Amino acid sequence: MTQPGVYERFLDHAHRADPYPLFPELHGEPVARQPDGSYVVSSYREIVALLHDPRVSADPRNLPESCIRGLALSEEESGTTPAFIGRDSPDHDRLRRLVMRHFGPPSAAGRIDGMTAWMGEVVAGLIDDFAGRDRIDVVDDFAYPFPVTVICELLGVPREDEPRFHVWSQTLIDSIDPTSGSVAERNQRRRRTTAELREYLNGLVEAHLRKPGDDLLSALAADGEMSREDVLATAALLLVAGHETTVNLIANGVLTLLRHPDVYERLRRDPGLAVGVVEELLRYEPPVQMLGPRRTALSDIEVAGVTIPQGSVITLMLAAGSRDPGRFPDPNHFDPDRHDNQHLGFGGGVHYCFGAPLARQEARIALTEFSRRVVNPRLVTDPPPYRRSATLRGPRHLPVDIDGVIPA
Repeated sequence: MTQPGVYERFLDHAHRADPYPLFPELHGEPVARQPDGSYVVSSYREIVALLHDPRVSADPRNLPESCIRGLALSEEESGTTPAFIGRDSPDHDRLRRLVMRHFGPPSAAGRIDGMTAWMGEVVAGLIDDFAGRDRIDVVDDFAYPFPVTVICELLGVPREDEPRFHVWSQTLIDSIDPTSGSVAERNQRRRRTTAELREYLNGLVEAHLRKPGDDLLSALAADGEMSREDVLATAALLLVAGHETTVNLIANGVLTLLRHPDVYERLRRDPGLAVGVVEELLRYEPPVQMLGPRRTALSDIEVAGVTIPQGSVITLMLAAGSRDPGRFPDPNHFDPDRHDNQHLGFGGGVHYCFGAPLARQEARIALTEFSRRVVNPRLVTDPPPYRRSATLRGPRHLPVDIDGVIPA
């Protein structure tokens, strides 16, 4: 029997709690052809080059038919228009500019900053609820409800609808995991879920057109320069991606800080350290481990002495790139004082993470307030149980014993 390759072992849930010992083997062959003909790229320099290479397509409609079947892509992805994150330039750039007009600088420079004080109040309230308890689940009680509340406020989605879109979100994420059922089963779940989510969002768009609010969905609906299909695809992307990755970032952050009590104590005493802590978390324990296999070579591409043929599927191992010893000294050491920390936690190139400013702000607020107010937190189990996904990596639960909370 053929032994599984290092990439196959990385995908195996048995390595989810600690995939990092596999990275030196990945670095040993930075551009590796897989048995199915796809290519896995694991070194920092080569990943950055491909992130900026216009010959690498992010559009799932350019994937080979065999890969589309294997990835259980929905009809929306394989046959019609995907969200802007799955589009190539110049179409991607046009749609991203339209969304950024209402999300960030220069047109809406104050949207995120204007939410900062309110986000602090949300976090303070969640920690207040720890009072009188000696054990909390950081995921269920903190890392999940905070970004969900934020994305609902930002988009204009009723917070009480969270149980509905939580199920949709989990189904969509699980549908790209090859271990969660047959391709036919995953296709069926994804098509049904996508249709339900879009129907729900279309109802919200109609409601916001009748009664606009000071939220992103109202702005996108009223703009008039995006088709309804693009508005719905963008809203679905922001709703799902806007909280799933940040949940993992915050949970990974608390776990890492409790494993490094010296850094935890420094952050407790010096909130200004939060900037360095979050940037190092994005390098050291990134919530997004890889991009792919949904990138396609539009022509032959030579990288690191290897020619990736036109039509090949490419997976970019962002987490491995951020621990590349050729780029980062002592890469397996958690160092919030690290200089020149140009990690790959948010990807790069034209598809650099749209929500990076919001995710950074949420993580800084959450980790600072947690370290300042939670008294003597201790991990109950280490490692904790992990979620199924190899792409969006984070604890499923994170039980922590505490001795109380300091009043806000």
